[in-house]
Amino acid sequence: MDIIKPRVAVFVDVQNIYYTTRQAYKQNFNYNKFWRLISSQYEIVKAFAYAVDRGDKKQQEFQNILRAIGFEVKLKPFIQRADGSAKGDWDVGITIDVMDYSDDVDKVVLVSGDGDFDILVERLKSGKGVEVDVYGVPALTATSLVNAASQYIEIDNNLLLS
Repeated sequence: MDIIKPRVAVFVDVQNIYYTTRQAYKQNFNYNKFWRLISSQYEIVKAFAYAVDRGDKKQQEFQNILRAIGFEVKLKPFIQRADGSAKGDWDVGITIDVMDYSDDVDKVVLVSGDGDFDILVERLKSGKGVEVDVYGVPALTATSLVNAASQYIEIDNNLLLS
């Protein structure tokens, strides 16, 4: 007899996870291991990885790996401002996609430590009755996001490339 798995949509803030895992562990997130973990527990309905496109070859190879795993990769151009600062923020795009796809799933999985998402998570839980699991690096995930999550899962050595 087939076991019916809960349906999930996965949203990964690639830049946030790249920088937080590098800062905290000096290692990279293991997307293959993460995919295996999620797909063993849930039916993945949609999975998005949001990244900034700098146009370099190594980054394009990484994006192709994400696609091969099962992610739909969404890219935004990297913008270098005249003052030297950079822009490549996906917060609004992620929020819109989460709102669009949350009606079709039992749970949303958000992979980010960005506290800007706490309002989104609260809205999903209270307004739509959708559970939200948040994966983030413990020392670098906003407390407000941890508190908003239905469940907070720490990104630790188990989810890093060894």
